[in-house]
Amino acid sequence: MKTTLATKSDHTKSWYVVDAANETLGRISVKIANVLRGRHKPTYTPHADTGDFVVVINAEKIKVSGKKNSDKNYMFYSGWMGGESYVSMSDMRAKKPEFIIEHAVKGMLPRNKLGRAMIKKLKIHAGAEHPYEAQQPKPLV
Repeated sequence: MKTTLATKSDHTKSWYVVDAANETLGRISVKIANVLRGRHKPTYTPHADTGDFVVVINAEKIKVSGKKNSDKNYMFYSGWMGGESYVSMSDMRAKKPEFIIEHAVKGMLPRNKLGRAMIKKLKIHAGAEHPYEAQQPKPLV
């Protein structure tokens, strides 16, 4: 019996929509990362981009456990000496809530060209509206 390996032309990309309201950040991020990688398909191949598009809505209503909302910090570095800056999760939620989910999902993807291609298929919106109705996204279970 031969093992078949998926190639770029072997699959069609579907669209899924995820409502992040009242969902735990880590648990929903794992589901999103698996769909972006294509792990939910029987044709999953680690070295090929067999994943689907994911649209996340209500990113501002994501839940975290414990005291992460006040204690967790995101670090940014300008490249210059003393150029470190830290932004707490509560400040980031107020300014750019999409970053919280993107940062969590990006950490679960491969650190190479394939991972950079996969993260481009993730579309995150803070509110309940999104401009991808024409793609007829299915709800992700």
